[in-house]
Amino acid sequence: MNHRQPSRATLLSVGFASVVVFLLAWEAACRTGVIDPLFLPPPSAVGERIVAMLSDGTLLSNVLASTRRVMTGFIAATVVAIPLGIVLGTSSYARAAFDPILSFLRPLPSMSWIPLSLLWFGISETQKYSIVFMGTFAPALVYVIEATRSVDPLLVRAAKNLGASNWQVMREVILPASLPQILSGMKIILGLSWTCVISAELVAAREGLGFLIMNGKEFFQTEVVVLGMVMISVTVLVTDIVFRAIERKVLRWQA
Repeated sequence: MNHRQPSRATLLSVGFASVVVFLLAWEAACRTGVIDPLFLPPPSAVGERIVAMLSDGTLLSNVLASTRRVMTGFIAATVVAIPLGIVLGTSSYARAAFDPILSFLRPLPSMSWIPLSLLWFGISETQKYSIVFMGTFAPALVYVIEATRSVDPLLVRAAKNLGASNWQVMREVILPASLPQILSGMKIILGLSWTCVISAELVAAREGLGFLIMNGKEFFQTEVVVLGMVMISVTVLVTDIVFRAIERKVLRWQA
């Protein structure tokens, strides 16, 4: 029996065909009245809205506003979480001291920070950044701690037996060994950042994809709501591709 694996082009064609069939079925269901377009607009209506908003520039400005908030909050969270997570992952005393605080912060969803962030920063960009930061910091910290703790202790002992200092062990053993797992975790955290920013924009914003969705809901423009949802998925997909490219470049020594 021939067990030859399908080529990448074949698999891409299958994926593309499934999307086309799904969109055609959706369009047909709306046009035949199976689905009321008032509650779920057909893809053609969403496409027309995309063209209109691209023409006047509002779509791009909303996408860029959300992307800026996500990247600012995400980078701020990782800049704090990575070094702190490495310290907590390598020190039992530091971990024992910080664990109760982390256990308190970790279950809190980003939405729960919105009232306090509004009191602290008002309706401002800083408030949006803080929501992304608070919603991603604790999960990012947990990923880094676990990645650091998963480093084989034999490697650490071997380095110390060869005379390496604590700093050299950290730089030459722990960081390279944990980096792949840290980057995998940060990729998940980047997706989580989008959930956080949409939560912030749904409540208090004048631009952004969350604002776009909420505004569409207020005026019963369901094609705008679906457009906002589609753009979130597309933007997350693009940022994921960029992150994967950075990951391959940083971890090229693993190839």
